[in-house]
Amino acid sequence: QVQLVESGGGLVQAGGSLRLSCAASGRTFRRDAMGWFRQAPGKEREFVAAINWSGGNTRYADSVKGRFTLSGDNAKNTVYLQMNSVNVEDTAVYYCAVAPLLPHTVVEVTTTAYDYWGQGTQVTVSS
Repeated sequence: QVQLVESGGGLVQAGGSLRLSCAASGRTFRRDAMGWFRQAPGKEREFVAAINWSGGNTRYADSVKGRFTLSGDNAKNTVYLQMNSVNVEDTAVYYCAVAPLLPHTVVEVTTTAYDYWGQGTQVTVSS
């Protein structure tokens, strides 16, 4: 059974930094994409960033480019999201997700492509 466990959320001041972690277990993920989505109150869940393990490609939402950095350790099935220069619009529940068995160049950005989801971790940015 695939499990995704997020950690690292919390309260941070605008302009500050936070690092989220997601540990996956249950099988190997070498041909999958792992990434992050977020959902703010009253809004739809949106793509943040993801990596395709087999090709090494990463992709970011325009709203976080230059501020957030995705990294990972495939051997440990773990991805990290380093969040710098956060602002109040980054306040949301952040979810880790896995999209299985993709071509090595593909990094999906739609929620429907991701089959496995974590429980989410709250990130709150204060002004």
